[in-house]
Amino acid sequence: MITFLLNQEIRQEVNVSPNMTVLNYLRTHVNKTGTKEGCGSGDCGACTVVLGELVDGKLEYRSVNSCLTFISALHGKQLITVEDLQARDKSLHPVQQAIVDFHGSQCGYCTPGFIMSMFALTKNKPNANKADVMESLAGNLCRCTGYRPIVDSALSLCSEEQIVDQFSELERATSLS
Repeated sequence: MITFLLNQEIRQEVNVSPNMTVLNYLRTHVNKTGTKEGCGSGDCGACTVVLGELVDGKLEYRSVNSCLTFISALHGKQLITVEDLQARDKSLHPVQQAIVDFHGSQCGYCTPGFIMSMFALTKNKPNANKADVMESLAGNLCRCTGYRPIVDSALSLCSEEQIVDQFSELERATSLS
């Protein structure tokens, strides 16, 4: 049995193929289609999702290619998808809003992957510099924007203060244990 958090919901999966990727699970089993398949080989980043994991008593986030990650890798972790970043009141997450504000999306196919890489960066390193931004986005490709508006979006989020969102409560709870 595989037990994990899908965004904020506990999931237990018993009868899934060990060869199923996280991408296929999201798209075919839970109808979360915001995560896209681009290349299917981990080169483009369109399928990027974020895994949250408790490391030394602190919740850490890591962006991963869901087309290469098997569902068994989710056990004991939190899987965060692009469509669940938005707040309960349906307002956009600050990362999503930054992409809108800086015109960081054109055709939109790569956008979910970029957003998830930016989300992981803002959670792990809120005061990131340009080199940190470039490194965090290195696994994501875009054919349309030329990257400047995407990088500007990410840089606009870099500050000393952590972004407060629906994941902050879980972060505080894990740091108390």
